[in-house]
Amino acid sequence: MKEFDLLVVGGGVNGCGIARDAAKRGLKVMLVEKGDISAGTTWGSSGMIHGGIRYLFSDVGVTKLACIDSGYIQKIAPHMIFRIPFIFVLPNHTSWVHRFIIYEGASAVFETYDNFAKYKGGKPACRLTPAEVRKLEPLIREDIHGGISMDEWGIDCPRLCLANAKDAELNGAEVRTHTRLVSFIKDGSRIVGAELRNEVSGETEEVKARIVFNATGPWVPQLAALAGCEVKLRPAKGVHLVLDRRLTDYGVLCTAIDGRQMFVMPHENVSYIGTTDDDYYGDPGDIPVLEDEIAYLLQAAESYIPDVRKARVIKVLRAVRPTLFETGKYEDDLTREHQIFDHEERDGIPGFITMGGGKLASYRVMSEEAVDLVMLKLGKVNPCRSHLDPLPGGDTTPSAEALAAEFGIDPYAASRVIYRHGSWAARVLESIKTNPGDAYVVDRYEPTLAAEIRYCVRNEWVKRPSDLIRRCRVGEGADQGMASIQQATQIFAEENKLGPRETIEAADDFLQAKWFERHEALSGVGVAQEELSRMINLGCWRTAQRSRIERRLP
Repeated sequence: MKEFDLLVVGGGVNGCGIARDAAKRGLKVMLVEKGDISAGTTWGSSGMIHGGIRYLFSDVGVTKLACIDSGYIQKIAPHMIFRIPFIFVLPNHTSWVHRFIIYEGASAVFETYDNFAKYKGGKPACRLTPAEVRKLEPLIREDIHGGISMDEWGIDCPRLCLANAKDAELNGAEVRTHTRLVSFIKDGSRIVGAELRNEVSGETEEVKARIVFNATGPWVPQLAALAGCEVKLRPAKGVHLVLDRRLTDYGVLCTAIDGRQMFVMPHENVSYIGTTDDDYYGDPGDIPVLEDEIAYLLQAAESYIPDVRKARVIKVLRAVRPTLFETGKYEDDLTREHQIFDHEERDGIPGFITMGGGKLASYRVMSEEAVDLVMLKLGKVNPCRSHLDPLPGGDTTPSAEALAAEFGIDPYAASRVIYRHGSWAARVLESIKTNPGDAYVVDRYEPTLAAEIRYCVRNEWVKRPSDLIRRCRVGEGADQGMASIQQATQIFAEENKLGPRETIEAADDFLQAKWFERHEALSGVGVAQEELSRMINLGCWRTAQRSRIERRLP
């Protein structure tokens, strides 16, 4: 039976951050995730390392902490960060008194935010005239009173998680995806390990751990109950719409019909409209999206960008925030603070710790605080270095032109590989030198190269083809993978030496994952188009595989 100092349960940004920090401090660590890395709450986030200006009214400490940590994250992963300039738009349809109050109040808030934005390299807020707003973004409605500019930082959340997990592995940690904790091993009241089940093969094993850390996000209460204690959260459902293009080059802060702050913003090669915030009582792994939620988001966006419906909604991101339990508050007013529960002190269950609440932008400092407690309990004193040492690929940023010339690929494709892998980009593309066919662009909307897919399958815990969605954005463009699923699955099949039937099942896994992300957004002709595309893909696979069997080809 394997033995570890720390077993981290949950492969979201907090679990990966804790595993990395602990491994770098010399602990023997195992990280387990029941699905794919970052496939839960982290995958459904807004994709921003931001301070959260709206929390200035209730959680100033949250804003400051997030801004400080954003600065650190930019230093350890500079290749993943991209600036998103925002415009706060003030409509002209209210009375001049109302406009004056809102404008002056907003100006004061943004000026206060400037005091914290300096920690994350933000530019100072600036008042804009209606003409200046329209010059920056002509799609914004004409009848506006003005605007205020600010900026935040975007990031590819799955790649951030992956980099933390990879750094944990490089420092000796064992990382298991698609591995579920099914029960705890106890010695009296003390938790001393767990039984794990591989969700792909069905095999089980037992491991020992001096401490088990519950970093499962909205699943925290379930795992705590399995350990024999109670942790109450107030889960909040958040929904984003993803558009088929970069509708604007600026994020537009707008107000929904109920007065909530919303945004339309560019994110990599698409745009996000978000987000909702509603109490959620269902299964965090099966979150329905209602027609009313989609209509609510589109209405808010359309009231500021009239042409927003000319873009197509290609998918829906949904997630549950693991918000700390409070009563008597609206969802928007719930704290974004985090809390670490020491179950030895709280419940008399040694060897078990839980973390709830928090924000993506503060993941690193939350992880540091968590590992500080683990080190204290284990009697170790090694200091934290997660804010000093770069994540894998974060030490230098290669030249896209030089990389393109070396491997004979398009500079834009090279820049996308660099964005995801930083200084490791050359090793990602290395297979092209021995197999020139790996320079082929599998997904032209991203673009994603065959070499990157092959690298991810070999080195980044890709157990199912759908994991590639988060590794290298295959299927994340305007066509949602309809032109790339077959090629991506074929590479996955080659790397795993799959037979014909297994290859068909792998392709179906990919199709099902994409269907889950977008089926609520389909309407009218889109439903028929979806069904046609699905039949074409599965029909092509079955025909091709049948032909191989009949000809007795491998």
